Amino acid sequence: MGNRYAIILHPEAEREVAEFYDYVADRAGPTVAWTYVTKLRAFLNGLADFPERGTVRESEVPGIRIIGYRRSVSIAFVVRSSEVIILGLFFSGRLVSDDILRNRL
Repeated sequence: MGNRYAIILHPEAEREVAEFYDYVADRAGPTVAWTYVTKLRAFLNGLADFPERGTVRESEVPGIRIIGYRRSVSIAFVVRSSEVIILGLFFSGRLVSDDILRNRL
């Protein structure tokens, strides 16, 4: 197997995960929210072995990739040398925008 990449969540992406947990917990309870977020984090950690997934998008952010998770989350990330930097998580149809991501690199 090749080298594993380090997975780094931008602080704003961490905040977005916490917001999503709160959103799900309010509607479906903390157990459902915990399970969903745990599986989401496992999915993100899977990028350590195969980071070049998703769709490369034309953007002001060079090399930005977008990958979906369970048809409810769009994950924006970049691959840099030995790191995968998760720039943002966009839930429930929130648009991935350069305005949001531009300052996260």
